[in-house]
Amino acid sequence: MKKIILSLILMIASSMLLTAQQGSTPATTNGPEITFDKTTHDYETLLVNSDGAYEFEFTNTGNEPLILTQPRSSCGCTVPAWPRKPVLPGEKEKIKVTYNTAIKGRFQKTVTIMSNANVNKSVVLTIKGEVVDKPAEALPEKTTGISTTPTPK
Repeated sequence: MKKIILSLILMIASSMLLTAQQGSTPATTNGPEITFDKTTHDYETLLVNSDGAYEFEFTNTGNEPLILTQPRSSCGCTVPAWPRKPVLPGEKEKIKVTYNTAIKGRFQKTVTIMSNANVNKSVVLTIKGEVVDKPAEALPEKTTGISTTPTPK
């Protein structure tokens, strides 16, 4: 009888150890994953009314289709364009962010990307820089060698 009870205790203990070991192994995540090449772009200096567009490239590094919902920008001066179709596993796509360069001065704007990704369901993309006036065009001056200042008599 003692041998049977001891055998049962050993079987229960060994099964608990196996279960604990299996639970400690990292689980692989299934589903879509979004991975951006970079999430911040610095234009540095832009001229007034120039092209303020930049494309953020990303990859679906998961194993299921990635679906993006409508991105939200921090203000109306920043307009995002995104792929409306599902992004298949391993596929690369771009999100185009356009800043209105008619507004002079320093800026830092964000666009929040929402998706069905498992880990990073929302990603914040940032654009920054400064919009400056176009440099004034200077007319070339012709030098004649003749002085235009009056000479005293």
